[in-house]
Amino acid sequence: MKAWPALLFTTLLLGAPALAGNVYRCEGSDGVTTYANKKVAGASCKLVGSYKAQRAPKPKAVAAPSRTSSRSSESPPLGGVPPATMAASQPARMSVPTAAEARVPAAPVVASSTPAAPRRVHGQVYSYIKDGVRTYSSARPRGMAVASVRTIKYSYMETCYACGTKPGVNFRTLRLNTTAYQAEIAAAAREHGVDESIVRAIIHAESAFNPNALSRVGAQGLMQLMPGTAREVGVSDAFDPVQNIGGGVRYLAMLLKRFNGNLTLAAAGYNAGPGAVAKYGGVPPYSETRRYVERVGLLADRYRGLANPVAAPAQGGLSAR
Repeated sequence: MKAWPALLFTTLLLGAPALAGNVYRCEGSDGVTTYANKKVAGASCKLVGSYKAQRAPKPKAVAAPSRTSSRSSESPPLGGVPPATMAASQPARMSVPTAAEARVPAAPVVASSTPAAPRRVHGQVYSYIKDGVRTYSSARPRGMAVASVRTIKYSYMETCYACGTKPGVNFRTLRLNTTAYQAEIAAAAREHGVDESIVRAIIHAESAFNPNALSRVGAQGLMQLMPGTAREVGVSDAFDPVQNIGGGVRYLAMLLKRFNGNLTLAAAGYNAGPGAVAKYGGVPPYSETRRYVERVGLLADRYRGLANPVAAPAQGGLSAR
């Protein structure tokens, strides 16, 4: 499996503290291959990569505060809105985008004569400490107590659910999920002042409600948090649904505040980064981001329609409400 070495390498980086170091591929006499940050005694080890600490980017100053939340003088992570302030906020009022902002052409559909490669790989790895070395292995280690070995299940995705071309999938008609993580979504949406329909749309677009999702770039969990973002929003375990949803909604709330409640730009920032949105003055010209933004709008409209049929928009599609 080509994704296996890259996945283990990614897992090592995600599970390690923010320090510099090396990753070794070690083959033991029993034929078991392990990846570790130090050479394993008695095994044949080869250096396969190195990593360095990545400092989280400093939060950018946010323009005039919105009507739904106020800024703290202490400049906390992700734009300066602490949990206490966000908790006191009212649900964000979405603004209708300008013509320039909403002019997001649908990504072209390219026909292919060959079937697409599988986008997901399911499996698990075993994490344990031996001789002071944190090790990840595809095989359960022998001679170690079960309690000292952590099993990490994963669902490796090439890209987010709504990012790929996905031929044959119609986001206007695909089945919605209104029951998964109801309490967690409601609590986070209420705390950070975000419409539950938008939260559910983002989760559907990112992972299709898979709490063990892991992308090739290291995004994790239901809302596909990158390690740096997870640290900034106080998430220590991105595969824990409660933490992931809480941190993801907090980050989403910061984007909505930064872009004055405009879901179009907030969704683009969630996918491509707020810096890319600022650089291009709107939705970046990336085919993946354009697909993502369009589909998030469709999903948000549909989830909102189920929650409040009377207030649902007559037409689906890209929405900033």
